[in-house]
Amino acid sequence: MNRTFNLLMITALLLTACNPSAKKQSMMPTNLPDAPIAEKKDSVLTIHNDTRIDPYFWMRLTDEQKVAETPDIQTQKVLDYLNAENSYTETALKNTEPLQEKLFDEIVGRIKKDDASVPYFSNGYWYYVRYEEGKEYAIHCRKKGSLEEKEQILLDINELAVGHEYYAAYGLKVSPDNKTLAFAEDTVSRRIYTIRFKNIETGEFYSDVIPNVEAGGAWANDNKTYFYTSKNLTSLLSEKIWRHKLGTANKADVMVYHEKDPSYYIGVYKSKSDQYIIIYNSSTLVSDYQILDANNPTGKFKQFTPRGTDHEYSISHYKDKFYIVTNDKAQNFRLMETSVNATDMSNWKEVLPHRKDVLLNGIEVFNDYLVVSERSNALPHLRIINQKNKEEHYLDFGEPVYLSYISINPEFDTEILRYGYSSLTTPNSTIDYNMRTKQKEVKKVQEVIGGHEPSEYVSERQWAVARDGKKVPMSIVYKKSTELNDETPLLLYAYGSYGNTIDPYFSSTRLSLLDRGFVFAIAHIRGGQAMGREWYDDGKMMNKMNTFNDYIDCAKHLIKANYTSADHLYAMGGSAGGLLMGAVINMQPDLFNGVIAAVPFVDVVSTMLDETIPLTTNEFDEWGNPKEEAAYKYMLTYSPYDQVKAQEYPNLLITTGLFDSQVQYWEPAKWLAKLRDTKTDDNLLIMHTNMEAGHGGASGRFKRYKETALEYSFMFMLEGIDQ
Repeated sequence: MNRTFNLLMITALLLTACNPSAKKQSMMPTNLPDAPIAEKKDSVLTIHNDTRIDPYFWMRLTDEQKVAETPDIQTQKVLDYLNAENSYTETALKNTEPLQEKLFDEIVGRIKKDDASVPYFSNGYWYYVRYEEGKEYAIHCRKKGSLEEKEQILLDINELAVGHEYYAAYGLKVSPDNKTLAFAEDTVSRRIYTIRFKNIETGEFYSDVIPNVEAGGAWANDNKTYFYTSKNLTSLLSEKIWRHKLGTANKADVMVYHEKDPSYYIGVYKSKSDQYIIIYNSSTLVSDYQILDANNPTGKFKQFTPRGTDHEYSISHYKDKFYIVTNDKAQNFRLMETSVNATDMSNWKEVLPHRKDVLLNGIEVFNDYLVVSERSNALPHLRIINQKNKEEHYLDFGEPVYLSYISINPEFDTEILRYGYSSLTTPNSTIDYNMRTKQKEVKKVQEVIGGHEPSEYVSERQWAVARDGKKVPMSIVYKKSTELNDETPLLLYAYGSYGNTIDPYFSSTRLSLLDRGFVFAIAHIRGGQAMGREWYDDGKMMNKMNTFNDYIDCAKHLIKANYTSADHLYAMGGSAGGLLMGAVINMQPDLFNGVIAAVPFVDVVSTMLDETIPLTTNEFDEWGNPKEEAAYKYMLTYSPYDQVKAQEYPNLLITTGLFDSQVQYWEPAKWLAKLRDTKTDDNLLIMHTNMEAGHGGASGRFKRYKETALEYSFMFMLEGIDQ
């Protein structure tokens, strides 16, 4: 859990490309009313003999204030301000409303309404998810033994969502005897879940209801005991692991673990072998595990190996041993193994050594095969190793830029690997690969309603040289008919934090841009792991400025290479990528015509000084702890809110959610108010707040695309595109 923002759910339009400059300014709003002006109440914030004045600190509300039936004075003032900004945004984009409606219809029109996932086999049943036309939510189903058998509906989310503006169900877990379903629901979008249990045979729900928890958990092999994780409702950190017995009251639940260090997230899951219940503890730099025989749920958890310092690892049970992916003496990780009876680190033996130029992402274990997920030269790779004779080979994907990943593989005793594949031009595919015969079977290719011809688009890899000499990869896609010149509109997306890599995946929504003459590019900047672990380490903490410099240098490279110009270049990032947006427009605002900052983490210093805010304590090793003077001074140099200055800024659309638990709504609200009060230009500055949702936006399959249509219309308006 971090300030991750899943890269746009960008979908698709099939219209001919427009001349991006043909109607420049024709759709820009005229005679706008005065923008809302936020009240100023100076708060004095002093630390390390340095004083900051925050005139908008008053915008913070507690969760209780947000949901109170009768708002207090401050709450009403905040809600009035957010609603006023929403109204202003609606007025500013009034001319684009027909286009927004058209975009939404086309985006949704490309999505198969009666779609279904590829079934996977687990413990005697075929499991799949399907959708019905006219319904927003998934229906979770299974069939016993054969796909020809009668369907059994586990959970129809459409029924559960009735009466809720927001509804999400996560962490579906079926008991080993296949009779009981546990799942977690969220009706607010603040990632505070409630666990419920359903008798699959009768369709009835148990009276057991466990509130204020994380999604997910683990069944013991007695089919009665369920382990789950509770939250601290102030910090929203996962804090305690509990043992619940089906059919008993919550007050009888037994706490089996309490993590007292607030820099850790914790959770509980079951090994693929079904033999162990595993508690994980994870900070930015340290991993820690406790294991328990799943046949002995009332037993005592055993620590896998003593918690270390700056040691990240993961474990996978296989027969009489555990595999361990570890970064001990291995920046890019290496693979170790140890006996189930001797899990201490001193007993680990090397299986696959560390490689300087190859990142070991993870593994999938089968009875006779080991699949290794790797990354090198900014591309993912899948390596197949025969457990018996140690022969190995790699899968060949045949495109210059792509995304490949290990999919759902719950069964041990199989020679079939299921993996996923897509690229910027190739729709998402689910593929079964026979690791013995090396034969591929494409089980499903994402259907783009209305048709999609990959050969009509061009996918490229470009390398920008950053100011310190590092080569930064970019993935680029555009329609073949698009002319590349200084009038070509281009959207440059990036994230650049937590080691998360935004791979070049297919998006039918993105066709909405490409078919209107846009180029779309992803900058694989430092702070992610596109080029290995060093790439991440070189873009965090006291190296964070590299992230912003990389992005700016990528933008300049695209301009120099004649893909676009500053008059037609657009920037987008969300969450920690929203921090990126805020930083780069402070540093070089003349480089972009328009910027979309989605749920942006922009008040870095104040947030990281407040340990009551969700995520703060867990992320000191990502950003630094500003209670330390050196970290405070460094963070202050790039914190977007603190670095707002009297200068011209590009056109800016900000989005947020009132119930966001990852980036609190007041960060973008304060940032907007300060920008409006300080900037020296007349460029458009607007914000849309989803008053019902949180970090991930609206729930449901289609409603979220209303916001996508709004974001696209913002850029199209600036380009003079009205079709």
